[in-house]
Amino acid sequence: MGTDIHGFVECVYDVDEPWAAAIDMDLLYHGRDYDAFGCLFGVRNFAGFRPLAEGRGLPEDVSSAVRAEFEEWGSDGHSPTWISWAELKRVDWSEPAERVDARIHEYRRTEDGWAMYGKSAWSPRVAEVAGLARERDPGRLVRYEAHDWPEGTEWPDGEDRLYRIGRLTRREAIAAESEWQPLWTVMETLASLYGDENVRLTVWFDN
Repeated sequence: MGTDIHGFVECVYDVDEPWAAAIDMDLLYHGRDYDAFGCLFGVRNFAGFRPLAEGRGLPEDVSSAVRAEFEEWGSDGHSPTWISWAELKRVDWSEPAERVDARIHEYRRTEDGWAMYGKSAWSPRVAEVAGLARERDPGRLVRYEAHDWPEGTEWPDGEDRLYRIGRLTRREAIAAESEWQPLWTVMETLASLYGDENVRLTVWFDN
Protein backbone atom coordinates (compact mmCIF):
# COMPACT_ATOMS: atom_id res chain seq x y z
CA MET A 1 0.00 0.00 0.00
CA GLY A 2 1.49 3.33 -1.04
CA THR A 3 1.48 6.75 0.59
CA ASP A 4 0.12 9.83 -1.16
CA ILE A 5 0.31 13.53 -0.29
CA HIS A 6 -2.56 16.02 -0.17
CA GLY A 7 -2.82 19.65 0.78
CA PHE A 8 -3.14 23.27 -0.23
CA VAL A 9 -1.06 26.31 -0.89
CA GLU A 10 -2.27 28.88 1.63
CA CYS A 11 -1.74 32.61 1.45
CA VAL A 12 -2.40 35.84 3.35
CA TYR A 13 -3.66 38.29 0.74
CA ASP A 14 -3.77 41.25 3.13
CA VAL A 15 -2.10 41.83 6.49
CA ASP A 16 -5.51 42.35 8.08
CA GLU A 17 -6.97 39.13 6.65
CA PRO A 18 -6.55 35.52 7.88
CA TRP A 19 -4.95 32.73 5.90
CA ALA A 20 -6.93 31.52 2.89
CA ALA A 21 -6.72 28.39 0.76
CA ALA A 22 -5.19 29.59 -2.53
CA ILE A 23 -5.03 26.34 -4.56
CA ASP A 24 -5.37 22.59 -4.03
CA MET A 25 -1.94 21.03 -4.55
CA ASP A 26 -3.58 18.10 -6.36
CA LEU A 27 -3.95 20.50 -9.30
CA LEU A 28 -0.19 21.09 -9.39
CA TYR A 29 1.51 17.93 -8.15
CA HIS A 30 0.59 14.41 -9.29
CA GLY A 31 3.52 12.38 -8.01
CA ARG A 32 4.31 9.88 -5.28
CA ASP A 33 7.93 10.64 -4.46
CA TYR A 34 9.11 9.13 -1.19
CA ASP A 35 12.52 10.80 -1.36
CA ALA A 36 10.81 14.19 -1.54
CA PHE A 37 8.29 13.25 1.17
CA GLY A 38 11.16 12.27 3.47
CA CYS A 39 13.33 15.27 2.63
CA LEU A 40 10.53 17.77 3.21
CA PHE A 41 8.28 16.18 5.83
CA GLY A 42 9.93 13.04 7.25
CA VAL A 43 7.34 10.68 5.74
CA ARG A 44 8.67 7.49 4.09
CA ASN A 45 12.16 8.80 4.82
CA PHE A 46 14.11 5.83 3.46
CA ALA A 47 16.93 8.14 2.35
CA GLY A 48 17.58 9.33 5.90
CA PHE A 49 17.22 13.10 5.53
CA ARG A 50 16.90 15.63 8.32
CA PRO A 51 13.31 16.59 7.51
CA LEU A 52 12.68 20.27 6.88
CA ALA A 53 9.20 20.37 8.41
CA GLU A 54 8.26 17.16 10.21
CA GLY A 55 5.31 16.69 12.54
CA ARG A 56 4.18 20.29 12.88
CA GLY A 57 0.49 19.46 12.67
CA LEU A 58 -1.96 21.82 11.03
CA PRO A 59 -1.08 25.49 11.56
CA GLU A 60 -3.01 27.04 14.44
CA ASP A 61 -4.36 29.65 12.01
CA VAL A 62 -5.06 27.18 9.19
CA SER A 63 -7.77 28.32 6.80
CA SER A 64 -11.25 26.90 7.39
CA ALA A 65 -11.33 25.33 3.93
CA VAL A 66 -8.10 23.41 4.52
CA ARG A 67 -9.17 22.27 8.01
CA ALA A 68 -12.49 21.01 6.61
CA GLU A 69 -10.75 19.13 3.80
CA PHE A 70 -8.30 17.49 6.22
CA GLU A 71 -11.06 16.48 8.63
CA GLU A 72 -12.94 14.77 5.80
CA TRP A 73 -10.09 12.25 5.63
CA GLY A 74 -10.73 11.16 9.21
CA SER A 75 -8.38 8.44 10.40
CA ASP A 76 -7.09 7.92 6.84
CA GLY A 77 -5.30 11.28 6.92
CA HIS A 78 -2.08 11.45 8.92
CA SER A 79 1.14 13.40 9.51
CA PRO A 80 -0.22 16.91 8.89
CA THR A 81 2.44 19.60 8.67
CA TRP A 82 3.37 22.76 6.80
CA ILE A 83 6.30 24.72 5.39
CA SER A 84 6.54 28.36 4.32
CA TRP A 85 7.97 29.66 1.09
CA ALA A 86 10.50 31.62 3.18
CA GLU A 87 11.82 28.32 4.58
CA LEU A 88 11.96 26.69 1.16
CA LYS A 89 13.98 29.61 -0.19
CA ARG A 90 16.60 29.09 2.54
CA VAL A 91 17.13 25.37 1.84
CA ASP A 92 20.66 24.24 1.04
CA TRP A 93 19.83 21.80 -1.74
CA SER A 94 23.39 20.44 -1.72
CA GLU A 95 22.94 19.17 1.88
CA PRO A 96 23.36 15.37 2.07
CA ALA A 97 21.14 13.01 4.00
CA GLU A 98 22.15 12.23 7.59
CA ARG A 99 22.83 8.58 6.79
CA VAL A 100 23.19 6.29 3.81
CA ASP A 101 20.06 5.36 1.93
CA ALA A 102 18.25 2.29 3.25
CA ARG A 103 17.95 1.14 -0.37
CA ILE A 104 20.61 -0.11 -2.79
CA HIS A 105 21.25 2.29 -5.68
CA GLU A 106 21.39 0.77 -9.14
CA TYR A 107 23.40 2.46 -11.90
CA ARG A 108 23.47 1.78 -15.63
CA ARG A 109 26.29 2.74 -17.96
CA THR A 110 25.42 5.42 -20.51
CA GLU A 111 27.38 7.35 -23.13
CA ASP A 112 28.05 9.97 -20.43
CA GLY A 113 29.08 7.50 -17.74
CA TRP A 114 27.19 5.89 -14.87
CA ALA A 115 23.63 7.13 -14.34
CA MET A 116 21.21 6.35 -11.50
CA TYR A 117 18.62 3.86 -12.73
CA GLY A 118 16.69 3.04 -9.57
CA LYS A 119 16.69 2.21 -5.86
CA SER A 120 15.58 -1.02 -4.27
CA ALA A 121 14.99 -2.13 -0.70
CA TRP A 122 15.27 -5.77 -1.75
CA SER A 123 16.51 -7.45 -4.91
CA PRO A 124 17.47 -11.10 -5.36
CA ARG A 125 20.02 -9.98 -7.96
CA VAL A 126 21.74 -7.63 -5.50
CA ALA A 127 21.88 -10.42 -2.93
CA GLU A 128 23.54 -12.68 -5.48
CA VAL A 129 26.09 -10.10 -6.63
CA ALA A 130 26.87 -9.16 -3.01
CA GLY A 131 27.54 -12.81 -2.16
CA LEU A 132 24.47 -13.30 0.02
CA ALA A 133 22.77 -15.87 -2.17
CA ARG A 134 22.89 -18.80 0.21
CA GLU A 135 19.58 -20.53 0.77
CA ARG A 136 17.90 -20.15 4.15
CA ASP A 137 14.75 -21.91 3.04
CA PRO A 138 14.17 -23.49 -0.36
CA GLY A 139 13.84 -20.72 -2.93
CA ARG A 140 14.52 -17.89 -0.45
CA LEU A 141 17.55 -15.61 -0.16
CA VAL A 142 19.16 -13.98 2.84
CA ARG A 143 17.77 -10.51 3.55
CA TYR A 144 19.97 -7.44 3.79
CA GLU A 145 19.84 -3.74 4.64
CA ALA A 146 21.79 -1.05 2.82
CA HIS A 147 23.26 0.27 6.05
CA ASP A 148 24.93 -3.10 6.66
CA TRP A 149 27.75 -1.83 4.40
CA PRO A 150 29.85 1.37 4.42
CA GLU A 151 28.93 4.26 2.14
CA GLY A 152 30.53 3.84 -1.27
CA THR A 153 30.48 0.03 -1.25
CA GLU A 154 29.99 -1.15 -4.85
CA TRP A 155 29.22 -4.38 -6.67
CA PRO A 156 29.72 -4.45 -10.45
CA ASP A 157 27.21 -6.58 -12.31
CA GLY A 158 28.73 -7.16 -15.71
CA GLU A 159 30.05 -4.21 -17.70
CA ASP A 160 26.91 -2.08 -17.82
CA ARG A 161 25.36 -2.34 -14.36
CA LEU A 162 26.55 -1.37 -10.90
CA TYR A 163 25.05 -1.49 -7.40
CA ARG A 164 26.21 1.03 -4.79
CA ILE A 165 25.61 2.05 -1.18
CA GLY A 166 24.99 5.78 -1.41
CA ARG A 167 23.75 8.92 0.28
CA LEU A 168 21.39 11.34 -1.48
CA THR A 169 21.47 15.13 -1.43
CA ARG A 170 18.32 17.22 -1.19
CA ARG A 171 18.72 18.19 -4.84
CA GLU A 172 18.79 14.53 -5.83
CA ALA A 173 15.61 14.00 -3.83
CA ILE A 174 13.84 17.01 -5.39
CA ALA A 175 15.41 17.88 -8.72
CA ALA A 176 15.16 21.45 -10.02
CA GLU A 177 13.13 20.22 -12.98
CA SER A 178 10.69 17.77 -11.43
CA GLU A 179 7.01 17.20 -10.78
CA TRP A 180 7.33 19.69 -7.92
CA GLN A 181 8.21 22.60 -10.21
CA PRO A 182 4.60 23.73 -10.95
CA LEU A 183 3.91 23.87 -7.21
CA TRP A 184 7.09 25.85 -6.51
CA THR A 185 6.26 28.24 -9.35
CA VAL A 186 2.82 29.03 -7.93
CA MET A 187 4.22 29.54 -4.42
CA GLU A 188 6.99 31.77 -5.73
CA THR A 189 4.52 33.86 -7.72
CA LEU A 190 2.24 34.34 -4.71
CA ALA A 191 5.25 35.19 -2.54
CA SER A 192 6.34 37.88 -5.01
CA LEU A 193 2.93 39.50 -4.50
CA TYR A 194 2.29 38.97 -0.78
CA GLY A 195 5.63 38.14 0.85
CA ASP A 196 7.62 34.96 1.49
CA GLU A 197 6.28 34.49 5.03
CA ASN A 198 2.69 34.85 3.80
CA VAL A 199 2.74 31.79 1.55
CA ARG A 200 2.92 28.23 2.85
CA LEU A 201 2.24 24.66 1.84
CA THR A 202 0.00 22.77 4.27
CA VAL A 203 -0.06 19.00 3.71
CA TRP A 204 -1.08 15.61 5.07
CA PHE A 205 -0.73 12.04 3.87
CA ASP A 206 -2.79 8.90 3.40
CA ASN A 207 -1.98 5.23 2.99
